[in-house]
Amino acid sequence: MTIQIVILAMIAAFLGLRLYSVLGRRAEQEEEIIQGRSDEKTGLPGAQNKSAPRLPPAGVQAPNMPRREIAIGVPAVERGLREIAQADRHFDITAFLEGARGAYRMVLEAFWRGDKEELSQLCDRDVFDGFASAIDARAAVGETLDNRLVRIEDMTITEASFDAPIARVTVRFTADIATVTRDAKAQVVAGSLDDAIETRDVWTFSRNVTAATPDWLLDETDEG
Repeated sequence: MTIQIVILAMIAAFLGLRLYSVLGRRAEQEEEIIQGRSDEKTGLPGAQNKSAPRLPPAGVQAPNMPRREIAIGVPAVERGLREIAQADRHFDITAFLEGARGAYRMVLEAFWRGDKEELSQLCDRDVFDGFASAIDARAAVGETLDNRLVRIEDMTITEASFDAPIARVTVRFTADIATVTRDAKAQVVAGSLDDAIETRDVWTFSRNVTAATPDWLLDETDEG
């Protein structure tokens, strides 16, 4: 019996050592993975450098962005975006699209309320002059716009190019907009806030990549 107990104890000890060695390695590996992820998020020493902007490889969509928002499969667009990224290390396609979405709303709303000062900060001179002329013509007949951007249904990059030092990206917006025009007495003379109209706009944004500020300006508008 004593010999059997000793043998069983040796077997148990052996199995215990094997189990510890397996679980110990796994725990260490998992700790390294978790630590690595934490470093990447917090920017601690050892974290990968996330500062350089990276465009999605050809045929791969940017994370968290609908596939249609990047003109995947269009070589000229992908080439243009990569040229911009090479010239401007701060360029990030996802951030650009988020900014373009916000700019679309800001420009429209500033135009609708006749805010020339804000438009002058968002558009280049030619586009601003066009908006300003339309605002003046509206004011001359006493009309005001009571429009509302209901939603942006889709955004698609249709063109991208870099002609040093100017980067240009063209985006087609598909949006639902409720439009109302009021006369000098605030009476509705056209449109309705109850019926949104699908609108397609093609806007081109540009930026001098050597400029100190990261701002893009609207430098061309068209209908899609």
